[in-house]
Amino acid sequence: MDTFIRSLPKAELHLHIEGTLEPEMLFDLARRNGLASSYGSVAELRAAYDFSDLQSFLDIYYEGASVLRTEEDFFDLTWAYLNRAAADGVRRAEIFFDPQTHTERGVSIETVINGIGGALDRSHELGMSTGLILCFLRHLSGKQALETLEMALPHRDRLLGVGLDSSEAGRPPELFRAAYDLARQEGLHLVAHAGEEGPPEYVWQALDVLGVERIDHGVRSIEDPVLVDRLVADQIPLTMCPLSNLKLKVVDDLNHHPLAQLQDSGVLVTVNSDDPAYFGGYVGDNYVAISAGLDLRQSETAQLARNSLTASFIFDDDPLFAEFDRVAGDQKI
Repeated sequence: MDTFIRSLPKAELHLHIEGTLEPEMLFDLARRNGLASSYGSVAELRAAYDFSDLQSFLDIYYEGASVLRTEEDFFDLTWAYLNRAAADGVRRAEIFFDPQTHTERGVSIETVINGIGGALDRSHELGMSTGLILCFLRHLSGKQALETLEMALPHRDRLLGVGLDSSEAGRPPELFRAAYDLARQEGLHLVAHAGEEGPPEYVWQALDVLGVERIDHGVRSIEDPVLVDRLVADQIPLTMCPLSNLKLKVVDDLNHHPLAQLQDSGVLVTVNSDDPAYFGGYVGDNYVAISAGLDLRQSETAQLARNSLTASFIFDDDPLFAEFDRVAGDQKI
């Protein structure tokens, strides 16, 4: 199954570039930038990746991101991810980044975007196409989100869309209406994290107040049958991240993950890696884990990969669809 999964052309739609910072690179960048780490070794840092919830992860995540200072740092981080993703069969990557994580500590948004963008400009060398999605940190204010987008608009040509991430509890999507209204006016695609630790009501708000085209996570949508009907009727994709959900205690076992039930109901579900350096696996590992956990048939796993292309922001006539059909045909799916 492992070789089969990695052979399938697929899109990754829920990937935080800062969450691909492997401990080895973190220490390398800290040395390069003359920074001290609060952890003594790679092994000690990895041992800290025993999270009890989303916030316990975010505390380490933001500390790790502090080693990213220069365009070269952001380029190296992104290029390393692209190479890993290509090896997993990713042919389209729509990548999240958190500018506020960096601008709040004095790194310019130009440094961040130019560094990431420089690597994305070379993604064709790996047989990939890419897009960059600017995420607002929801633990900060809606006003700050709007200001961040305004700061980024001189780089509009680099941006595919906007998203909303960080701690969800008590931070409903409606707080960020103004930033999303501006993003819509600018012709940007709209996505948002909702229904991970927050209730199904946050998914409704993301759809009806923010007007998003995709829901990131959406695990708790299963609690609201009317919402599931809405997701099916409008074919709103869910960008699900099985290993992240397991690591952050959103589910207690992948056998209990709602992905298969949602897919059987007709929801357009996809598989992604979220923050793979922290959660123990890149996108191929997530496909393998959820396929084993839910005992998916080969055809059901292949459908998840096909869904990822449908849920991406590429056009319906993109050659990737024909490539997928050819590979699937060769595999006699």
